[in-house]
Amino acid sequence: MILQRLFRVAGWILLAGILIYLIALGVLCIRESGIPKDPAGMMYDAIVVLGAQVTPEGIPSLQLQSRLDAARQAWNLHPVPVVLCGAQGKNEPDTEAAVMKAYLTASGIPEDQIRMDTESFNTRQNLNNAGKLLSDLQPGSVILLVTSDYHAPRAAAMARDAGWNVRALGSPCKPEYWLKNHLRETLAWFKYWGMKYFSLPLDP
Repeated sequence: MILQRLFRVAGWILLAGILIYLIALGVLCIRESGIPKDPAGMMYDAIVVLGAQVTPEGIPSLQLQSRLDAARQAWNLHPVPVVLCGAQGKNEPDTEAAVMKAYLTASGIPEDQIRMDTESFNTRQNLNNAGKLLSDLQPGSVILLVTSDYHAPRAAAMARDAGWNVRALGSPCKPEYWLKNHLRETLAWFKYWGMKYFSLPLDP
């Protein structure tokens, strides 16, 4: 009898956990739907591009290319300083920022418009280092934060927590990766909420 009750309680806890997770996934999708994917009509004083995987051959992954193409489109509309964020990860031959710079300069963005953060390994570090690289901007300057569409709502929330006047631009991801990206990002939201509201020592 006691064992049956324990199983019943465990089942209800599991069901509640799944329900909470699905609600969080729905919130993510709603927030993502409000993120622009076209910079036309947006005004900004600087562009920050968050890094993603670089292939062993030293070229941007498809996800990173999508972010860089969105950043290039934004820069073509408003030629402002561009900050590229990303250290060198495992199996990457160079820092993500350096590979991103090579891609953007090859597409026509002058080197003197580009600033690099080569030391950050996660979103929070990206934002902290990018903020230092943009310390010469006037208070209240608008920063356009470019990242993948599913990642943009959380990245923008973290930027606002850091005091940024931020606008987010979401770059599209391939449909076949939609489920994987969103399931993982939903977990990242729980980490973010845990750190923000409960001061939990979780890796951002």
